[in-house]
Amino acid sequence: MDVIVAEKLTKEYNGKVAVRGIDFRVRHRECFGFLGPNGAGKTTTVNMIYCLSPVTSGRLTVLGMDVQKKPREIKSRLGVVPQENNLDPDLKVLQNLLVYANYFRIPAATARTRAMELLEFFDLADRANDRVDRLSGGMRRRLTIARALINNPDLVILDEPTTGLDPQARHLVWQRLRRLKERGVTLLLTTHYLEEASQLCDRLVIMDRGEILEEGDPQGLVAKHIGREVVEVGLGRMECAEQFQPAVNCDDTAAMIVGRTNHLLRGHLAVGDSLFLFPRDNGQAVLQALQDMPVRFSHLLLRPATLEDVFLKLTGRGLRA
Repeated sequence: MDVIVAEKLTKEYNGKVAVRGIDFRVRHRECFGFLGPNGAGKTTTVNMIYCLSPVTSGRLTVLGMDVQKKPREIKSRLGVVPQENNLDPDLKVLQNLLVYANYFRIPAATARTRAMELLEFFDLADRANDRVDRLSGGMRRRLTIARALINNPDLVILDEPTTGLDPQARHLVWQRLRRLKERGVTLLLTTHYLEEASQLCDRLVIMDRGEILEEGDPQGLVAKHIGREVVEVGLGRMECAEQFQPAVNCDDTAAMIVGRTNHLLRGHLAVGDSLFLFPRDNGQAVLQALQDMPVRFSHLLLRPATLEDVFLKLTGRGLRA
């Protein structure tokens, strides 16, 4: 069964269109991601999925139910992790889970058992009686995710789950989310972290300005649009041989580079004073061709292709631009 089905889903705020007639499906037991910059429409879409914001037009079903007809039933089967931690600082760690369990009318004994299991799962059992304000940022984030699981949800929605965390805390959260997926929990994730999407998502959509630009699995999207490697060329502050002085501006230099290496490329993109070259097969050959030119570039880099490159190719700007 498809856990979420959206058809021509649209959201408007005071005449401004935030989500523009998008279509997507989320399958049972997968991690599905929304990737895009701030303002792309990711959070707006998620808010409609968990019935926080009404749909303007189109069709949206969650767990087989229409969000406009059965919001209460849908909410009872969801776990939601918002962008910002909204834990109660006046309560202890365990109490935060027990109080939240009351909203789902979970019997006290059952709630306590589940809460302790979740604290153990997220490596927080030894902090059960600590106040929330004594926890680190990573611990608070893990507690927020644990709280979203207290009702044994069929679908967990995570809105930018690791924003603001240091790399170590981020990787610990990723480990726990992978284990949840292994247990059969369907995950819906919004993020602007490329590595996070690559690590966790089975499939994802890339959004910008309220529209879905592309959909697929992370590796497949990179292979489709970019290839294995990218050569990044810095065109600012170049040093040129004397005979090459007429072409010191970025546009002329970019045109010259593409002209000399085009037989080795599957595509290219110029953004500001940087040129991104997408080799067909051999990135090292493209790099060598550039090193043989009578120009000393501000930087020259051969690196693996990423989802950032896909977004850059589709929109002409970076994910955080």
